[in-house]
Amino acid sequence: MIRALYSAASGMEAQQTNIDNIANNLANANTAGYKARRAQFQDLLYQNMITPGTSSGQSTVVPTGLQLGLGTRAASNEIIFQQGNFLTTGNQLDLSIQGHGFFQIKQASGQIAYTRSGAFQLDQTGSLVTSNGDQLIPQITIPAAAQAVTIAADGTVTYTLPGQTQAQTAGQITLANFQNPAGLNSIGNNLYLTTTASGDPSVGPPGGNEGMGTLLQGYLEQSNVSVVDEFINLITSQRAYEANSKVVKAADDMYSEVNNLPK
Repeated sequence: MIRALYSAASGMEAQQTNIDNIANNLANANTAGYKARRAQFQDLLYQNMITPGTSSGQSTVVPTGLQLGLGTRAASNEIIFQQGNFLTTGNQLDLSIQGHGFFQIKQASGQIAYTRSGAFQLDQTGSLVTSNGDQLIPQITIPAAAQAVTIAADGTVTYTLPGQTQAQTAGQITLANFQNPAGLNSIGNNLYLTTTASGDPSVGPPGGNEGMGTLLQGYLEQSNVSVVDEFINLITSQRAYEANSKVVKAADDMYSEVNNLPK
């Protein structure tokens, strides 16, 4: 019964972690470029009362054995990099990536971060920046007098000036990709950092031989969170939490019966 108490308690803790993960997914259901996370669990150690395959006689072995598990734990919450839906904004600086890849962002510390959110703006110098003021890499600068900005599928940024018909080139946006994007470290503000698990980034132009996706101007990639799926997961997790709490109650009732046995 001691095992039952601690195993059920570990199950309740694991489901609490699952609900925390679901809550964060739902909270970011309208966050541009957000990628949902899926909680994954592992069973804990086993007590081998009878080890499978041990000898039970001169020429026979135990076929299955007797192993009692000690519960579960949350092992990870994997990032699901499934493409989100595209929202038409009409903003000429909003970009979405059709396919693989991340925008490269230079933080104030100088460290390079990566994002799927393409909601860009212009700072006081005309450079493309995020809503936090972090600069897009490579730097793209657009003059204040520019009348129309066009961003091609391959990342080429052009603009026209008053009285001119020929477009000027401001530069080309490049994207980064990783061998294992799920291994990136989320730091908030729609940003990720590289880790040993993600591997080093490979950088290339959109639609190039490096396998990067293409860019779509005037659209934002929405969160890939499915609210319906998250509510189903919430109900399932809640019922699992309730079942584990009933195991705790049952074990406690059994202890109560033992304590009330006559001397």
